[in-house]
Amino acid sequence: MIRKIGVLTSGGDSPGMNAAIRAVTRTALANGIGVVGIHDGYKGLIEGNYEEFTKSSVSDILSRGGTILGSARLPEFKNDDVQLQAVETLKKNSIDALVVIGGDGSYRGAAALTARGINCIGLPGTIDNDIQGTDYTIGFDTALNTIVECVDKLRDTSSSHHRCSVVEVMGNRCGDLAIYSGLSCGAEILITPETGYDEEAVLEKLRYLESSKKRHAIVIVSEKVTDVNALADKISKSTGFAARATILGHIQRGGCPSPSDRVLASRMGAKAVELLIEGIGGQCIGIKNNEITYMPIEECVTMPRESRKQFYRLFDRLV
Repeated sequence: MIRKIGVLTSGGDSPGMNAAIRAVTRTALANGIGVVGIHDGYKGLIEGNYEEFTKSSVSDILSRGGTILGSARLPEFKNDDVQLQAVETLKKNSIDALVVIGGDGSYRGAAALTARGINCIGLPGTIDNDIQGTDYTIGFDTALNTIVECVDKLRDTSSSHHRCSVVEVMGNRCGDLAIYSGLSCGAEILITPETGYDEEAVLEKLRYLESSKKRHAIVIVSEKVTDVNALADKISKSTGFAARATILGHIQRGGCPSPSDRVLASRMGAKAVELLIEGIGGQCIGIKNNEITYMPIEECVTMPRESRKQFYRLFDRLV
């Protein structure tokens, strides 16, 4: 019998986390279960930085970006003594189960707590879309919309000045934001962990585009693949385009969540509580073919990444 559920956000923030917090809180309260908001992720869990939630605690947060609970990284949480301390603190506060909203590292913490007797459910909160077991993560759609808006504006000025815009997007070694934005914006060149980086091939493609009388070009680059400022400099020196680099950075993580992310987070948050009521823990929620699903966290964090080859083939055909 669950009396009280804790909810925390961990790792990088993503738009839609607040919608998930709201769904967890209101679904639990509707079932007569108390809810405790845990501030600052696993760090706050250890320190007992807790807040009893009521229905009004989560009023007017559906449209807010970021996370009202805050987030903090705690690498030490992988240690046995820290996990035991977490279990003791949760039990001292009569918290029977936990909903963890975050990425891969957050999932591993949830799996460890479940193994120690605290049923946990993980929700995929990250803009990178790099969590397995789900088609989309909470925050991905909003970040994609932000990128598309920025690139569309860059294209306007690029076409006016015979310019090449080299745009770095986030992804943490996952190319989903890049390939989705590349397709959405009609980028000419895509550089991601999946494509690899062939500098001479990029320059040759741009020379070809310039010789074909194309007035502008957009190059989308996933972070950590190459130095976009150095690439822009080489493009300016080696082609007919004047290149400028734009690093969108953390602007991609902010802003009001899109309607799609609000609905996704709400569906996932409600499902998390339903599983805990059934006594099910150690699972992570996902969405597959628009159906809410769940699978063991341990399986999720070890399974190979799903291929995006069909998206890259489509991009190549449309360039």
